Amino acid sequence: MRSFRARLVTRIVHVWFALSRAMTFGVRAACFDEEGRIFLVRHSYVPGWHMPGGGVERGQTAEEALRRELREEGNLEITGALELLALYFNPRTSKRDHVAFYRCTVRQSAPKAPDAEIVETGFFALDALPEGTTSAMRRRLDELAGKRQQEAIW
Repeated sequence: MRSFRARLVTRIVHVWFALSRAMTFGVRAACFDEEGRIFLVRHSYVPGWHMPGGGVERGQTAEEALRRELREEGNLEITGALELLALYFNPRTSKRDHVAFYRCTVRQSAPKAPDAEIVETGFFALDALPEGTTSAMRRRLDELAGKRQQEAIW
């Protein structure tokens, strides 16, 4: 269950986007290091642990947006092939939101210091995910592992 603050912030951002864009489009990635651990972030404005990602800005490709978000949220650089896995509809955020989901191998240039947006980050073994890992993230990991059929809804 999302907190009131998280719902309010999300709603305000999407109202602004509705006035400036016909559709919102974001990117997220399952980012693995060479040891097979996944990189997760914890935001200041929404509860839980999430895969890094964010919005695609005007004039920007999805890949450019993802590379920017990975740098901003974790000091991450993609080291191998970037694999587009799926495009999801995200109706929990708004009736106009879509998310491109990628898989990649990354390297972290330096630990990410907490800031106003990202309060905590880390690499985690898949069998030792932190408490508060979101259900959507767990569904995506089950899809990646072949334990679950890919869905159309984020």
